[in-house]
Amino acid sequence: MIQRIQTIYLFVLTALMAAMLFTPIARFLGGEEEFRLMAFGVQNMGDHNAASFYVVSTVYMGILMGLATVLPLVNIFLYKWRWLQIRLCIVEIVFLVGVQIYVCYYVFKAWSSVAGFEIHSVSYSLVDVFPVIGIILAYMAMRGIIKDETLVKSLDRIR
Repeated sequence: MIQRIQTIYLFVLTALMAAMLFTPIARFLGGEEEFRLMAFGVQNMGDHNAASFYVVSTVYMGILMGLATVLPLVNIFLYKWRWLQIRLCIVEIVFLVGVQIYVCYYVFKAWSSVAGFEIHSVSYSLVDVFPVIGIILAYMAMRGIIKDETLVKSLDRIR
């Protein structure tokens, strides 16, 4: 049953979370310096000639985003074990809530100060809403899997 609608939901969820891993989540301006919140750290973009570097590590948020990216992709291929798929959708929702909490935490933490610079403006990115969209997609995939399970159970009763 890999061609079902929940496969599309899980694949789109994987694509959204992969995009969130590699794009800036927020941009902070502090004086002459520019900082970007990425999945694995706050990156200093001040000198465009030099290589950018991480000034604050957000590795736990990055690991959680990585897990939230890989889990729906693995879940697609577990179509023979529907109850496991349902449980993994619930775990994915918990991961996405955790990612959203981490994003909010690091944005508000960076708003106060980053590496000694006073931040005076923050611009958010479109990827900030990806975990919320992902929660909706994971829930819709879980409902599709539950419908498949009830269909299989009803067909077993007919025999």
